[in-house]
Amino acid sequence: MPTSNSPAGRIATAKTATGKAANVAQLRLSGTEVAALVLSVLWLVLGAVVFAVFGLGSSDGALGFLITALVIFLPVAMIWVAATAARTARVMREESARLHAAIDAIRKSYLTQSQALVAPGGGQNSVARKLDEIAAAQRKTETALATFSSSRPLPSVLPPHATAPGPAQLAPDDDAQVALPLGTPAEEIRPPLERADFIRALNFPETAEDKLGFAALRRALKDRSTAQLIQAAQDVLTLLSQDGIYMDDLRPDMARPEIWRSFAGGARGRAIAALGGIRDRSSLALAAARMKSDPIFRDAAHHFLRRFDQMFSSFADEASDSDISDLSDTRTARAFMLLGRVAGTFD
Repeated sequence: MPTSNSPAGRIATAKTATGKAANVAQLRLSGTEVAALVLSVLWLVLGAVVFAVFGLGSSDGALGFLITALVIFLPVAMIWVAATAARTARVMREESARLHAAIDAIRKSYLTQSQALVAPGGGQNSVARKLDEIAAAQRKTETALATFSSSRPLPSVLPPHATAPGPAQLAPDDDAQVALPLGTPAEEIRPPLERADFIRALNFPETAEDKLGFAALRRALKDRSTAQLIQAAQDVLTLLSQDGIYMDDLRPDMARPEIWRSFAGGARGRAIAALGGIRDRSSLALAAARMKSDPIFRDAAHHFLRRFDQMFSSFADEASDSDISDLSDTRTARAFMLLGRVAGTFD
């Protein structure tokens, strides 16, 4: 039961008080109704005096009686029609004022609860700390992306006073080195990225101290296609955070791996509707509004959706159901669910 000091109690008290005031106001005659009553009495008295003094309508039979009744009672009826309209307008104004009072009470209650959430020593202090950690992790991720995507000079392995090796020392060992054709890309020489590192990199580091997350991110950024997807994901996550949308706050309905495989096989529309598991209305509304009004956000979102589509089509060929479930729980996959619903991918 809500107490009188709780927000619900204050709203109920405001509604009860305004309801009682409205009932009292309805029982009390207004100035318009008093004026209508006075005018009606005056008109009836004046009509009776005129017809009594001048004897009008006494010798015209039924037609004269009808005209007399109309002359006397029709103005009275018009007076009360106007009074009734005025009373209806007054009741509507009172209802509007009562509705505004209830809305103000709800708004004050919401503001009180919001202040309680961020007040020092409040029960929800952990939420503020979590948001700070997420913001710090995003800043750390941006720094890491800028650092690891740039070229680094290799440190010298020679002592300061050591002499440079001669040509004989630089000759390759035929048994230890495999000859490669000229123009071989570095991506073909590098071993393929492990699926565990790929999934961890798409989730981004949890905190600034997440060494495993940053190590996986460094390895993933060495793969060209994965680096492009990570950069596209970082762009949309940064833009969404400007509207207060964070992937850690979303709790999507997880789809079965076979539905994800259908998406990788080219299925679209209602067949993969379960992939749009984001149900947070405020996040969907904010993202949809940003998609319509911001061309930069719209281009970044469509670029990210294309990259994710291309990545998952190749990932699903060799991934197990467990790998697909793990990937669908990453921050990148949640961004895909949110933006896919906004863009109509699952309609």
